[in-house]
Amino acid sequence: MTWILFALLSALFAALVAIFGKIGLKNIDSTLATTIRSVVMAGFLIIISLLLQKQKGLASLDERTLLFIVLSGIAGALSWLAYFFALKYGTAIGVAALDRLSVVFVVILAALFLSESLTWKTGLASLFVALGAILMVLK
Repeated sequence: MTWILFALLSALFAALVAIFGKIGLKNIDSTLATTIRSVVMAGFLIIISLLLQKQKGLASLDERTLLFIVLSGIAGALSWLAYFFALKYGTAIGVAALDRLSVVFVVILAALFLSESLTWKTGLASLFVALGAILMVLK
């Protein structure tokens, strides 16, 4: 059950990203804003890792693990660049709604690459997420 709490906290903080980001993007280029955000995040996470003494885990990293973490970081950076660009010019509600289509993409990609089951429930839920995102964007 702990993962559910953290997933809900993630959703709450993601909502704050949209709100704070939209306000902060008023007078700045979206790429520069994303860069500043990334530096702040990196500094914050380094401090947290050091406080929790997580740096000890660096010695156990193998090449494959590091490769996929790096690829995840690149995908995250591309996601943030696209998100902040969209947020600069779109509504916070519309951008956040379309961004949540990542759930649908995860369902598809997890089935293809992680052998996670694609059931009628996940298919129907994905359809509802997609329809919800579309309805949030339509005027």
